[in-house]
Amino acid sequence: MITSTLEIVPGRTITQHLGIVQGSTVRAKNIGRDIAASLKNIVGGELKGYSELLGESRREAFERMVQQAEAKGANAVLNVRFTTSSVAQGASEILAYGSAVVVE
Repeated sequence: MITSTLEIVPGRTITQHLGIVQGSTVRAKNIGRDIAASLKNIVGGELKGYSELLGESRREAFERMVQQAEAKGANAVLNVRFTTSSVAQGASEILAYGSAVVVE
């Protein structure tokens, strides 16, 4: 599966547009990460627990988007974007979306 933030795949022709595909996940913070984050707020520095949580969330949302594209028969997803939103206190949604296409 070709994935790109571009609208095209250089050197390839888009032969079919299959529509928008998306994948999302909703994740909540946990008490261990909250305690570590509170301590880091005092001394400063990267909140590694949260960085790892967001990285896992992006990967999961991306994989779900790719699976949806494969189910539609696509061999590429273009204009890939990520967005996030708060759905509850301490919980956020990560959304990956793009255009499923067939390229030759």
